[in-house]
Amino acid sequence: MLKQYLQFKLSQKLSPQQIQLMKLIQLPTQAFEQRLKQELEENPALEGGKESLDDDFDDNFDNSTDDYDDNESINSEDINVDEYLSDDEIPDYRTQANNYSADDDEKSVPYAAGTSFTQHLINQLNTFRLDDEERDIAEFLVGSVDESGYIRREVSDIMDDLAFTQNVYTTEDKIEAVFKIVHQLDPAGVGARNLQECLSIQLHRKEKTADTELAIQIIDNAFEQFSKKHYKKLLQKFDITETQLKDAIHVIEHLNPKPGGSYAGNNRIVEHVVPDFAIKIVDGELELTLNGRNAPELHVSREYNNMLKGYKDSKEKSKSQKDAVQFIKQKLDAAKWFIEAIKQRQQTLFVTMSAIMHYQKDYFLTGDERKLRPMILKDIADEIDMDVSTVSRVANSKYVDTPYGTKLIKDFFSESMTNDQGEEVSTREIKKILETVIEEENKKKPLTDEALAKILKEKGYPIARRTVAKYREQLDIPVARLRKKI
Repeated sequence: MLKQYLQFKLSQKLSPQQIQLMKLIQLPTQAFEQRLKQELEENPALEGGKESLDDDFDDNFDNSTDDYDDNESINSEDINVDEYLSDDEIPDYRTQANNYSADDDEKSVPYAAGTSFTQHLINQLNTFRLDDEERDIAEFLVGSVDESGYIRREVSDIMDDLAFTQNVYTTEDKIEAVFKIVHQLDPAGVGARNLQECLSIQLHRKEKTADTELAIQIIDNAFEQFSKKHYKKLLQKFDITETQLKDAIHVIEHLNPKPGGSYAGNNRIVEHVVPDFAIKIVDGELELTLNGRNAPELHVSREYNNMLKGYKDSKEKSKSQKDAVQFIKQKLDAAKWFIEAIKQRQQTLFVTMSAIMHYQKDYFLTGDERKLRPMILKDIADEIDMDVSTVSRVANSKYVDTPYGTKLIKDFFSESMTNDQGEEVSTREIKKILETVIEEENKKKPLTDEALAKILKEKGYPIARRTVAKYREQLDIPVARLRKKI
């Protein structure tokens, strides 16, 4: 037997425009500038910069309709240019106080750009004399370098890939020989298969001294004992004094374990962070400014308006003219929406950061991370009456320039725990105290997680050993054994 059911379902879907706005909000300053450039290139009805119009500039249309042979018509009310143009071509939001820096210093914040990591390495290969096969192998190896500067692949796999993807049939010995060429590239250590090889390459390129020679012996012949900090075994193995070992380790500690780390990625452009906001202390009060590069001057193309005037004034309106006007209207609608979206983006960024700044006022006035209040996304979302996802988009991708350095906004957020006084404190505060305790410990006898938990409890923060271990790992601090020094 068939049964019919009537089901009501309430759902909310974001419009394409809302989705685009969310994407705009998420973009940091430099990415936003690229998006703006793209929009200006794709929409001829949108222009950048300030443009003043003549006083007698007529942008009104009558309400007449035009009949065509195919019974299609255009209503001039559909194309109200008043919505897109005004006598003042600077959008209102551009001149509101505090929406951008008064002196626009941030507009020219410099950033460094360079070639991609891969191209940087290939350029160096051009200084070597290589035959065709060696060059093919070398370029393939360089293309396999990961973001840390390593080639984490077996030689046999590389040989197979060369054959299948590059049509290069070679041997493992030939690949090993080309590896040695790649290992001569800068930065030193690039192209290594593992940490041991990376450190060894760097050491062999250093000036030969007694300390360097011993460091090479340790890395090449006793890497496992070194990595596990079994110093007594190293002293016995090489028959050396503690001072000699200490000096050799000092050399090793100044090597770069991630030679590709100075690049954002092997296929990305190297760029310094451009702060999206700036917080300054003026007469004991916090002052927030939004980077002026987020407040572009935009207006609708005057030429497009003239095209519409020509359409209105023409006595005979053809089908092609009608199609052109429809196209113009679409571009005007897109231009109007984009200008409004930038306005909303700018207001959203400023309101969100302003709420965060006031919420963490004690921190921004002092720079003391122990004064960071517990703060989650919902706290700010409730404060400014916006969705949590909107706050997240601002916090996860934006930076703020403070008197204490440039900070990622999401780092100001942290959960809370209760201390022995019954007060809620930020987990960030506890991490800072944990970090301080570890910095001040006796490195010959580093504190275990259990000892650290005991110290924190004495300071009024009763947290378990496993929680200490979690916070320590989040701070990227190794276990006690690996923090040990001679």
